[in-house]
Amino acid sequence: MASSVLVENVSKVFHTREGGLLFRGKKRVVEALKNVSFEVREGEVFGLLGPNGAGKTTTIKILSTLLLPDSGDAWVNGYHVVKEANKVRESIGVSLYSDRGFYWKLSGRENLMYFARLYHLERSYAKSRIDYLLKLLDLESDADRLVEEYSTGMKSKLNIARALLQDPPVLFLDEPTIGLDPTAARKVREVIMELRGEGKTVLLTTHNMYEAELLCDRVAIISKGRVIAIGTPGELKSKVSEHKVIEVELAGFDEGLLEMVKQGRGVIGAAARIRDPVSGLAELRIVYDGDFALKDVLGMLLSSRGRLISVKSLEPTLEDVFVTMTGERLEAPS
Repeated sequence: MASSVLVENVSKVFHTREGGLLFRGKKRVVEALKNVSFEVREGEVFGLLGPNGAGKTTTIKILSTLLLPDSGDAWVNGYHVVKEANKVRESIGVSLYSDRGFYWKLSGRENLMYFARLYHLERSYAKSRIDYLLKLLDLESDADRLVEEYSTGMKSKLNIARALLQDPPVLFLDEPTIGLDPTAARKVREVIMELRGEGKTVLLTTHNMYEAELLCDRVAIISKGRVIAIGTPGELKSKVSEHKVIEVELAGFDEGLLEMVKQGRGVIGAAARIRDPVSGLAELRIVYDGDFALKDVLGMLLSSRGRLISVKSLEPTLEDVFVTMTGERLEAPS
């Protein structure tokens, strides 16, 4: 099967300073991407799955020619992202979470027509295309309202409509459902599945494991700028399918307790999500083998200064693959 996107050993470093605007400290080097390599096959939905700061958006920006890589190579639709940047731009649609980029004093329809003309789409075709996209994304009834009156979900859907204007063969969608209400998120997911049915190639970033399992043919798990695993959701979950998982809620959490749990007999991986730093309210996700491990872990927690609130047994998910490989949680607090 042909490759729509090919990434080979791409690295990107940012130079910044510690501190804020007024009190700038020493220079800091941030390795956003470290020799990232993966392939997206033609016609598949491919997910970059990882927490905030993992390097997902940086990857999208390099592939869409908004950033230059420091090293490595990448091709989109057969075109090199640096040497043939204009050809890449002609064959992609991009929806970045961090950049809505609309004119708030224009309506949604007027914004789309403006961008359609920038793409040199003929006016009558642009009008019919815009009508189709507004209907596809449930924006028909709000098409002639000013964008400044749009909700977050409406702006997100308008952003995807803009990415689809020129009917590109390759789409880059950066966190397409983040911050959306359940109805809007469901609609965006339906559109992505329709695009796959049309043979489009979709590369999306997400930290939502449910979304990755529902939409993606294959997933690359990315952490701290490195791709640590690639496969179908089923293949990745099979890495932890023989293990057991519990999620423990407790108050009075501290990092020392987490390190102690990680060293427990039969513990494969453990990670915490802090819900309330003041009270130390936290959720621990623990992947383990054997009933003896569960007994030891619960013994540690009961004898600690923390107060155990609840213990739930769970089926292994993509998050548990992430926990065992990185010692971190995947999803941000809801």
